Amino acid sequence: MDGPLVRVHGAAPFGVAVVHGGPGAGGEMAPVARALAARRGVLEPIQTATSIDGQIEELRAVLETRGAPPVTLIGFSWGAWLSALLAARHPALARKLILVGSGPFEERFAAQITATRRARLPADQAAEFDAILRSLQDPAATERAARVERLGALCERADAFDPLPDREADADRTPFRPDIFARVWDEAAALRRSGELLERVRQIRCPVVAIHGDHDPHPAAGVAGPLKPVVKAFRLVLLADCGHRPWRERRARNPFFQCLEREVLSDTG
Repeated sequence: MDGPLVRVHGAAPFGVAVVHGGPGAGGEMAPVARALAARRGVLEPIQTATSIDGQIEELRAVLETRGAPPVTLIGFSWGAWLSALLAARHPALARKLILVGSGPFEERFAAQITATRRARLPADQAAEFDAILRSLQDPAATERAARVERLGALCERADAFDPLPDREADADRTPFRPDIFARVWDEAAALRRSGELLERVRQIRCPVVAIHGDHDPHPAAGVAGPLKPVVKAFRLVLLADCGHRPWRERRARNPFFQCLEREVLSDTG
Protein backbone atom coordinates (compact mmCIF):
# COMPACT_ATOMS: atom_id res chain seq x y z
CA MET A 1 0.00 0.00 0.00
CA ASP A 2 1.41 3.38 -1.05
CA GLY A 3 -0.24 5.66 1.52
CA PRO A 4 -3.58 5.00 3.17
CA LEU A 5 -5.81 5.65 0.16
CA VAL A 6 -4.18 4.23 -2.98
CA ARG A 7 -2.10 1.38 -4.36
CA VAL A 8 -0.06 2.05 -7.48
CA HIS A 9 0.66 -0.36 -10.32
CA GLY A 10 3.11 0.21 -13.13
CA ALA A 11 4.91 3.48 -13.73
CA ALA A 12 3.82 7.10 -13.99
CA PRO A 13 1.99 8.78 -15.59
CA PHE A 14 -1.07 7.22 -13.99
CA GLY A 15 -3.82 7.67 -16.56
CA VAL A 16 -6.05 4.78 -15.43
CA ALA A 17 -7.79 4.09 -12.12
CA VAL A 18 -9.71 1.01 -10.99
CA VAL A 19 -12.51 1.73 -8.51
CA HIS A 20 -13.65 -1.00 -6.13
CA GLY A 21 -17.10 -2.30 -5.39
CA GLY A 22 -18.71 -2.88 -2.02
CA PRO A 23 -19.02 -0.28 -0.67
CA GLY A 24 -16.53 -1.13 2.04
CA ALA A 25 -14.80 -3.91 0.09
CA GLY A 26 -11.39 -2.85 -1.19
CA GLY A 27 -8.75 -4.70 -3.14
CA GLU A 28 -10.89 -6.92 -5.31
CA MET A 29 -9.90 -5.13 -8.53
CA ALA A 30 -6.17 -5.60 -7.92
CA PRO A 31 -5.84 -8.39 -10.54
CA VAL A 32 -7.36 -6.05 -13.12
CA ALA A 33 -4.97 -3.27 -12.15
CA ARG A 34 -1.97 -5.60 -12.38
CA ALA A 35 -2.98 -6.88 -15.80
CA LEU A 36 -3.32 -3.37 -17.20
CA ALA A 37 -0.15 -2.07 -15.54
CA ALA A 38 2.12 -3.91 -17.96
CA ARG A 39 1.49 -1.11 -20.45
CA ARG A 40 0.51 1.92 -18.39
CA GLY A 41 0.34 3.33 -14.86
CA VAL A 42 -2.76 2.34 -12.89
CA LEU A 43 -4.08 3.72 -9.61
CA GLU A 44 -6.10 1.53 -7.24
CA PRO A 45 -7.80 3.87 -4.75
CA ILE A 46 -9.16 2.37 -1.52
CA GLN A 47 -12.32 4.16 -0.40
CA THR A 48 -12.68 4.73 3.36
CA ALA A 49 -15.22 7.58 3.63
CA THR A 50 -18.63 6.75 5.10
CA SER A 51 -20.75 8.91 2.77
CA ILE A 52 -21.21 9.20 -0.98
CA ASP A 53 -19.94 12.77 -1.06
CA GLY A 54 -16.99 11.72 1.07
CA GLN A 55 -16.08 8.89 -1.32
CA ILE A 56 -16.42 11.17 -4.36
CA GLU A 57 -14.08 13.73 -2.81
CA GLU A 58 -11.69 11.00 -1.65
CA LEU A 59 -11.48 9.70 -5.22
CA ARG A 60 -11.09 13.24 -6.59
CA ALA A 61 -8.15 13.89 -4.28
CA VAL A 62 -6.37 10.69 -5.35
CA LEU A 63 -6.84 11.45 -9.06
CA GLU A 64 -5.64 15.03 -8.69
CA THR A 65 -2.62 14.28 -6.49
CA ARG A 66 -1.45 10.95 -7.92
CA GLY A 67 -3.05 10.71 -11.36
CA ALA A 68 -2.58 12.38 -14.74
CA PRO A 69 -6.09 13.71 -15.44
CA PRO A 70 -8.18 13.23 -17.36
CA VAL A 71 -8.07 9.53 -16.51
CA THR A 72 -9.93 6.45 -17.65
CA LEU A 73 -11.99 5.20 -14.70
CA ILE A 74 -12.79 1.49 -14.51
CA GLY A 75 -15.47 1.09 -11.86
CA PHE A 76 -16.75 -2.27 -10.65
CA SER A 77 -20.24 -2.74 -9.15
CA TRP A 78 -20.66 0.05 -6.56
CA GLY A 79 -17.43 1.50 -8.00
CA ALA A 80 -19.23 1.95 -11.34
CA TRP A 81 -21.74 4.26 -9.66
CA LEU A 82 -18.99 6.05 -7.75
CA SER A 83 -17.00 6.59 -10.94
CA ALA A 84 -20.10 7.91 -12.71
CA LEU A 85 -20.86 10.31 -9.84
CA LEU A 86 -17.25 11.52 -9.83
CA ALA A 87 -17.33 12.13 -13.59
CA ALA A 88 -20.62 14.02 -13.28
CA ARG A 89 -19.31 16.29 -10.50
CA HIS A 90 -15.74 16.73 -11.80
CA PRO A 91 -15.91 16.29 -15.59
CA ALA A 92 -12.36 17.53 -16.16
CA LEU A 93 -11.00 14.48 -14.32
CA ALA A 94 -12.64 11.80 -16.49
CA ARG A 95 -11.54 10.88 -20.01
CA LYS A 96 -13.72 7.75 -20.21
CA LEU A 97 -15.88 5.64 -17.90
CA ILE A 98 -15.78 1.86 -18.09
CA LEU A 99 -18.55 0.40 -15.93
CA VAL A 100 -18.00 -3.27 -15.06
CA GLY A 101 -20.93 -5.19 -13.55
CA SER A 102 -22.71 -1.97 -12.65
CA GLY A 103 -25.85 -1.96 -10.59
CA PRO A 104 -28.99 -0.73 -12.38
CA PHE A 105 -29.50 3.02 -12.42
CA GLU A 106 -33.27 2.90 -11.92
CA GLU A 107 -35.20 1.24 -9.10
CA ARG A 108 -37.58 -0.62 -11.42
CA PHE A 109 -34.71 -2.86 -12.53
CA ALA A 110 -33.45 -3.62 -9.03
CA ALA A 111 -36.25 -5.83 -7.68
CA GLN A 112 -35.23 -8.89 -9.69
CA ILE A 113 -31.66 -9.02 -8.35
CA THR A 114 -32.52 -10.61 -4.99
CA ALA A 115 -34.95 -13.08 -6.58
CA THR A 116 -32.35 -14.13 -9.16
CA ARG A 117 -29.70 -14.70 -6.50
CA ARG A 118 -32.08 -16.69 -4.29
CA ALA A 119 -33.10 -18.93 -7.20
CA ARG A 120 -29.49 -19.82 -7.97
CA LEU A 121 -28.60 -20.99 -4.46
CA PRO A 122 -29.12 -24.49 -3.07
CA ALA A 123 -32.20 -24.72 -0.84
CA ASP A 124 -30.29 -24.53 2.46
CA GLN A 125 -28.27 -21.52 1.34
CA ALA A 126 -31.36 -19.81 -0.08
CA ALA A 127 -33.03 -20.20 3.33
CA GLU A 128 -29.91 -18.76 5.01
CA PHE A 129 -29.88 -15.92 2.49
CA ASP A 130 -33.49 -15.00 3.35
CA ALA A 131 -32.85 -15.30 7.09
CA ILE A 132 -29.89 -12.91 6.91
CA LEU A 133 -31.89 -10.40 4.87
CA ARG A 134 -34.69 -10.50 7.45
CA SER A 135 -32.27 -10.12 10.36
CA LEU A 136 -30.63 -7.07 8.80
CA GLN A 137 -33.98 -5.28 8.86
CA ASP A 138 -33.84 -5.38 12.66
CA PRO A 139 -31.77 -2.48 14.05
CA ALA A 140 -31.24 -4.44 17.28
CA ALA A 141 -29.80 -7.51 15.55
CA THR A 142 -26.43 -8.65 16.86
CA GLU A 143 -23.35 -9.68 14.88
CA ARG A 144 -24.38 -7.50 11.96
CA ALA A 145 -20.87 -7.33 10.51
CA ALA A 146 -20.57 -11.12 10.36
CA ARG A 147 -24.03 -11.40 8.83
CA VAL A 148 -23.27 -8.84 6.13
CA GLU A 149 -20.00 -10.60 5.32
CA ARG A 150 -21.76 -13.99 5.05
CA LEU A 151 -24.45 -12.44 2.86
CA GLY A 152 -21.69 -11.16 0.58
CA ALA A 153 -20.24 -14.67 0.30
CA LEU A 154 -23.64 -16.10 -0.67
CA CYS A 155 -24.15 -13.34 -3.23
CA GLU A 156 -20.72 -14.00 -4.69
CA ARG A 157 -21.63 -17.65 -5.23
CA ALA A 158 -24.93 -16.74 -6.86
CA ASP A 159 -23.32 -14.07 -9.03
CA ALA A 160 -20.79 -16.35 -10.73
CA PHE A 161 -21.28 -18.44 -13.88
CA ASP A 162 -18.14 -20.60 -14.05
CA PRO A 163 -15.65 -19.05 -11.63
CA LEU A 164 -11.93 -19.67 -11.65
CA PRO A 165 -10.22 -20.36 -8.33
CA ASP A 166 -8.85 -17.10 -7.01
CA ARG A 167 -5.89 -17.85 -4.78
CA GLU A 168 -4.87 -14.19 -4.66
CA ALA A 169 -8.24 -12.81 -3.55
CA ASP A 170 -7.63 -12.91 0.19
CA ALA A 171 -4.20 -11.31 -0.13
CA ASP A 172 -5.53 -8.53 -2.37
CA ARG A 173 -8.61 -7.62 -0.37
CA THR A 174 -8.57 -5.12 2.44
CA PRO A 175 -10.59 -5.99 5.57
CA PHE A 176 -14.30 -5.63 4.89
CA ARG A 177 -15.78 -2.48 6.45
CA PRO A 178 -19.44 -3.11 7.36
CA ASP A 179 -19.78 0.44 8.69
CA ILE A 180 -18.90 1.83 5.26
CA PHE A 181 -21.23 -0.64 3.57
CA ALA A 182 -24.21 0.21 5.77
CA ARG A 183 -23.88 3.98 5.58
CA VAL A 184 -22.89 4.38 1.95
CA TRP A 185 -25.21 1.72 0.53
CA ASP A 186 -28.24 3.04 2.43
CA GLU A 187 -27.53 6.46 0.96
CA ALA A 188 -26.93 5.07 -2.54
CA ALA A 189 -30.11 2.98 -2.52
CA ALA A 190 -32.13 6.04 -1.49
CA LEU A 191 -30.48 8.04 -4.28
CA ARG A 192 -31.63 5.46 -6.83
CA ARG A 193 -35.16 5.17 -5.38
CA SER A 194 -35.65 8.93 -5.60
CA GLY A 195 -34.43 9.13 -9.20
CA GLU A 196 -31.61 11.48 -8.19
CA LEU A 197 -28.90 8.98 -9.19
CA LEU A 198 -29.95 9.16 -12.82
CA GLU A 199 -30.37 12.93 -12.63
CA ARG A 200 -26.82 13.33 -11.37
CA VAL A 201 -25.25 11.18 -14.08
CA ARG A 202 -26.92 13.30 -16.76
CA GLN A 203 -23.99 15.66 -16.18
CA ILE A 204 -21.45 13.13 -17.55
CA ARG A 205 -19.68 14.48 -20.63
CA CYS A 206 -17.15 11.73 -21.39
CA PRO A 207 -17.78 8.45 -23.28
CA VAL A 208 -19.23 5.60 -21.21
CA VAL A 209 -18.76 1.88 -21.92
CA ALA A 210 -20.59 -0.73 -19.84
CA ILE A 211 -19.02 -4.21 -19.78
CA HIS A 212 -21.56 -6.64 -18.39
CA GLY A 213 -21.88 -10.40 -18.03
CA ASP A 214 -24.99 -12.04 -19.46
CA HIS A 215 -25.27 -14.11 -16.24
CA ASP A 216 -24.89 -11.15 -13.91
CA PRO A 217 -28.00 -10.89 -11.68
CA HIS A 218 -27.73 -7.12 -12.03
CA PRO A 219 -29.62 -6.75 -15.33
CA ALA A 220 -27.71 -5.18 -18.20
CA ALA A 221 -30.97 -3.53 -19.27
CA GLY A 222 -30.90 -1.59 -16.00
CA VAL A 223 -27.62 0.00 -17.07
CA ALA A 224 -28.14 0.44 -20.81
CA GLY A 225 -31.81 1.44 -20.65
CA PRO A 226 -31.40 4.42 -18.31
CA LEU A 227 -27.96 5.59 -19.50
CA LYS A 228 -28.31 5.44 -23.27
CA PRO A 229 -30.80 8.36 -23.48
CA VAL A 230 -28.87 10.62 -21.08
CA VAL A 231 -25.19 9.96 -21.94
CA LYS A 232 -24.02 11.29 -25.30
CA ALA A 233 -21.63 8.43 -26.08
CA PHE A 234 -22.78 5.16 -24.47
CA ARG A 235 -22.04 1.58 -25.51
CA LEU A 236 -22.84 -1.78 -23.93
CA VAL A 237 -20.53 -4.79 -24.30
CA LEU A 238 -22.30 -7.98 -23.21
CA LEU A 239 -20.00 -10.91 -22.36
CA ALA A 240 -21.32 -14.44 -22.87
CA ASP A 241 -21.18 -17.05 -20.07
CA CYS A 242 -20.13 -14.38 -17.60
CA GLY A 243 -21.24 -13.46 -14.11
CA HIS A 244 -20.70 -10.35 -12.02
CA ARG A 245 -16.86 -10.46 -11.94
CA PRO A 246 -15.61 -11.01 -15.51
CA TRP A 247 -11.92 -11.31 -14.58
CA ARG A 248 -12.74 -14.33 -12.41
CA GLU A 249 -14.85 -16.15 -15.03
CA ARG A 250 -13.32 -19.14 -16.82
CA ARG A 251 -14.95 -18.47 -20.19
CA ALA A 252 -15.17 -14.69 -20.11
CA ARG A 253 -11.82 -13.70 -18.59
CA ASN A 254 -9.90 -13.46 -21.87
CA PRO A 255 -12.66 -11.64 -23.81
CA PHE A 256 -13.00 -9.26 -20.86
CA PHE A 257 -9.33 -8.33 -20.78
CA GLN A 258 -9.20 -8.04 -24.57
CA CYS A 259 -12.15 -5.64 -24.46
CA LEU A 260 -10.63 -3.69 -21.58
CA GLU A 261 -7.30 -3.33 -23.37
CA ARG A 262 -9.02 -2.01 -26.49
CA GLU A 263 -11.06 0.51 -24.53
CA VAL A 264 -8.14 1.74 -22.44
CA LEU A 265 -5.63 1.87 -25.30
CA SER A 266 -8.05 3.78 -27.52
CA ASP A 267 -7.85 6.66 -25.06
CA THR A 268 -4.40 6.45 -23.46
CA GLY A 269 -2.24 5.33 -26.37
